Amino acid sequence: MAKFWEQLQPEHISWILAQKLFWVATSPLSPEGHINVSPKGVAGTFHVINERKVWYEDLTGSGVETISHIRENGRITLMFSAFEGAPRIVRLFGKGTVHEFGTKEYTELIPPEKRTPGSRAIIMVDVYQVGSSCGYAIPFYSYQGERHGLSQISKKKEEEDNQAEADAEDPSICKAEDGIRAYWEQQNAKGLDGLPGLSSA
Repeated sequence: MAKFWEQLQPEHISWILAQKLFWVATSPLSPEGHINVSPKGVAGTFHVINERKVWYEDLTGSGVETISHIRENGRITLMFSAFEGAPRIVRLFGKGTVHEFGTKEYTELIPPEKRTPGSRAIIMVDVYQVGSSCGYAIPFYSYQGERHGLSQISKKKEEEDNQAEADAEDPSICKAEDGIRAYWEQQNAKGLDGLPGLSSA
């Protein structure tokens, strides 16, 4: 039977922080728009501030739907599922805010030495409801380890940007052709429905 709370309970927090994977769901206001569901992993990128506020480090990807939808309407749901042990699903219903890389809010939470390669934003979620259900239909899966492809690609693209800035007469207007900022401009400026994505793009 599903249960609901107005905020995270202590047992939710400890369980959520032990999970290796979660999903993010967002939607535009338009009934013709694309509903988006994104899987999120990478150890150490999800954080709990308190019972009503969580955030995760949003990494560079080929799309930017979550950011686009949050900028338009703020609606967001995070879902965690148990793949080992007792069955459980926990959903966090909330209002999202985007803090892009380079902003004051971003830097306060992620100083340069703690930033994950390819990190483009913080997705902050003010939680207004927590739902828990059984998850009896979710099969068992074994965690084998993290994938490193995204981190390696992003690190290489950021190194391209750093080298271009070092070689440029005016670093403020410099952008490497194969750097991560150029990738943001090509892939992350707008979502599938034309909604604005990364401002820096």
